[in-house]
Amino acid sequence: MIALTSVDWIAIQLTLKLCLYTTLILLVIATPLAWWLSSGRSALRTGVQAVVALPLVLPPTVLGFYLLIMLGPRGFVGGTLESIGLPHLAFSFKGILIGSVLYSMPFAVQPLLEAFNTFGRRPVEVAASLGAGAVDRFLTVILPLTRGGFVVAVTLSFAHTLGEFGVILMLGGSIPGQTKVLSVLIYDHTEAMNYAAAHQLSLLLLVFAFLVLFVVYSINRRFETVRL
Repeated sequence: MIALTSVDWIAIQLTLKLCLYTTLILLVIATPLAWWLSSGRSALRTGVQAVVALPLVLPPTVLGFYLLIMLGPRGFVGGTLESIGLPHLAFSFKGILIGSVLYSMPFAVQPLLEAFNTFGRRPVEVAASLGAGAVDRFLTVILPLTRGGFVVAVTLSFAHTLGEFGVILMLGGSIPGQTKVLSVLIYDHTEAMNYAAAHQLSLLLLVFAFLVLFVVYSINRRFETVRL
């Protein structure tokens, strides 16, 4: 029997808020970026793709450290904000949101890039020749034919944000209601030797992670069957 405390519920709500905001922002950024990357193989595109994929191999504490420096009061962004009377972004929800977007970027871009590469350019060119505008081509041609990639991108982005720890701890610390998400709360419970509380929250994340992977693989198998 899982009995969640008020602290647990606050962390769950904050985590879901972070996941939702991160996923929505990533969709807005990753869609045109993946489309641009799929349109050619220049050195510039290769360099951008390498930068986007850096979080896949870069330790999250490294990314969190440099974001802390940049967004903190002595950093370029944080210092500039303070000079105009605004608070810096370190140890805040906005700060960990920026970190989550950057750290989860490849999990949104890569599925969309693969979908766009498989999709090709011919259907869009045909639609354009028939007078369809850019928005119309996206809604009636691109989106229906690549919806599997979008579903995978949304699912992976949401799930990856749910389990983020290193970037958030480095950049946001452990402030209740502001930066203490589930992964950080599990760490706090473990550090306090409250293994029962850490176990039940870890179990929730474990079950959710399995369901996410099950959905992703099911979608991939479905669309592979359709292509065959």
